[in-house]
Amino acid sequence: MTASRETHLVELVDTEGVPAGAATVSDAHRAPGRLHRAFSVFLRDPEGRVLLQQRAAVKTRFPLRWANTCCGHPLPGETPATAAARRLVEEIGVEDVALTEVGVYSYYAEDPTTGLVEYEYDHVLLGDVPADARLLVDPDEVAGVRWTSVEELNEGLREDLRSYAPWLPGVTERLIRHLALGPQADPAGVPRPADDAPERSGGR
Repeated sequence: MTASRETHLVELVDTEGVPAGAATVSDAHRAPGRLHRAFSVFLRDPEGRVLLQQRAAVKTRFPLRWANTCCGHPLPGETPATAAARRLVEEIGVEDVALTEVGVYSYYAEDPTTGLVEYEYDHVLLGDVPADARLLVDPDEVAGVRWTSVEELNEGLREDLRSYAPWLPGVTERLIRHLALGPQADPAGVPRPADDAPERSGGR
């Protein structure tokens, strides 16, 4: 999230995802945070690779961390898929992608640098793109992108968790469950965000 969108409204929710009002982005992310609806998108190519983005340096929370393809917040009353389709165009330059919800991840994370927090009821979405999909990233939002297999992503999360956004292990876990990888569709080896990690004060 860049500073220009800090005054936009987000939808507050209870722990079951039921709407409970609205707040600005800035207010929702000021400690101790207010639980609100969000989305996290993975785009997948025909080889099964997913697209990661490195968050721009100007992001107000977790800049320069690697994350899933696109993240954001629906406006109050807006569906996550509608909001995600809009943000995919704005951040990545990809449009007309059918998105499927593969799970929900609710989490709390504190940015150790800024003191701002993420407290989100996060809808995880998956969309397939063709091999020749053209990306047109917005440098104000995205520092870089790369395609990676889910297995390589798991390895990166295990070996260098601090290079990734704190929600990425959880949303990756939801993706893997959907893809039914591993025994009982359980993402063996995917590091879960620990409650005692320095950048976190809790998780659900």
